[in-house]
Amino acid sequence: MAKDFYAALGVSRNATTDEIGQAYRTLARKYHPDINADPGAEDRFKEISEAYQVLSDPGTRARYDRFGPDFRQIPEGAERAASAGGPRGANVHFGQGGGIDFEDLFGGLFGAGSGAGRMSGADQEAELPLSVEEAYRGGKRQVSVTGRGGREYDVAIPPGVTDGQRIRLAGEGGRGRGGPAGDLFLRVRIAPHSRYRLDGRDIHLVLRLTPWEAALGANVPVTTPGGEVKVRVPPGTSSGKRLRLRGEGMPDPRGRPGDLYAEVRIMVPPKPDRRERELFEQLAAVSDFDPRRTR
Repeated sequence: MAKDFYAALGVSRNATTDEIGQAYRTLARKYHPDINADPGAEDRFKEISEAYQVLSDPGTRARYDRFGPDFRQIPEGAERAASAGGPRGANVHFGQGGGIDFEDLFGGLFGAGSGAGRMSGADQEAELPLSVEEAYRGGKRQVSVTGRGGREYDVAIPPGVTDGQRIRLAGEGGRGRGGPAGDLFLRVRIAPHSRYRLDGRDIHLVLRLTPWEAALGANVPVTTPGGEVKVRVPPGTSSGKRLRLRGEGMPDPRGRPGDLYAEVRIMVPPKPDRRERELFEQLAAVSDFDPRRTR
């Protein structure tokens, strides 16, 4: 089936050279086979590449506009005759294209190499799921990336890596065509945790206290991804108060670590025994504290 080069790039017949180039670059990013794994992407890429090859050259474009699908078969003499009064406005059809100088066409879009026809491989990205503890500690680990033939990579995870941060594996991306391979970027995704909530490098957790610890104050042990630390609870601490421990959050190899925030939640015995009940009753009898009264 005959095709229209202008339609292939999605531009009008009056499009400027800049508009044609912009349309080609947009479509090339979408359909390049190193980026798009769809079975039809390579054929679509060839189609738009040929369309760009023809329409980006003013002389070739003029011949295509003048003679239609057979413009490559028209002798130079016939072209001059047509210029002198031959037929114009022929229907546009799809012709047989030639080769493409990828460096000229892409101009660094895909990291083209220095030689004509050479092209570096595309960078690729995959997700790297980590627990909070793994992100805190960092270290070496083997990672298998889905869709890459079960291949495993030795990855150095920096301590304190944050959600969304990328780890670069040089030369492990898409293969090049006469040029170097691209890079593989592993984007960190930290899994939700039952105890910790991360906000950048800050760690938030719930600190459960007994009524007497909250009322009298205490030094309470708290488990963090980095180990156990002590939290000083001031006397008269109520539920909802946040206690801040500077520097006890996620580490940062290049700067200051995050902080740890412990949010107080006062817990009571779910089933107080006889003695506990007596003590609570005595407290109720002597105390005039009313948390519902505005102070």
